[in-house]
Amino acid sequence: MLKPALNEIQKLAKDTHIENKKYFDKLKKRVPKNLDYVMQDLHDAEFKKTDCLECANCCKTTGPLFTDADVERISKHLKQKPQQFINQFLRIDEDNDYVLKSVPCTFLDSDNKCFIYDVRPKACREFPHTDRKKFNQITDLTLLNVAICPAAFNIVEKMKLKIVL
Repeated sequence: MLKPALNEIQKLAKDTHIENKKYFDKLKKRVPKNLDYVMQDLHDAEFKKTDCLECANCCKTTGPLFTDADVERISKHLKQKPQQFINQFLRIDEDNDYVLKSVPCTFLDSDNKCFIYDVRPKACREFPHTDRKKFNQITDLTLLNVAICPAAFNIVEKMKLKIVL
């Protein structure tokens, strides 16, 4: 399976959306016992050959949620008070969560490296969440992520071949 080009990922995700939605609906009804192990293996195999610095589409097109712990950690790293960090970089969204004021991410450098990589938000560390425990509980999020992340797209395509429902 070829890695989808970044300029094709949204079209490919749209083309497979209905199929993926049906697949995930079936998956939720009949969760394989080994699902999390399979997902971990697929995730690990994909990220052995994926260099996120070549893409960084997640950082360019979406923003993470910032937990209180993220705010504390990052503001300390930037030698700011938490409220200064919030005022400078964050806003509260419709779900009452802290998110970036704008995208692309403020902390993304021109070479796709993150200025705050060592203290980045939990949501960034875990993206695209394809190795998350109880994967069947985040299929709606995964449907969104396959349109953002070529690696997530590949993982879902391989998942459908490996776990036939």
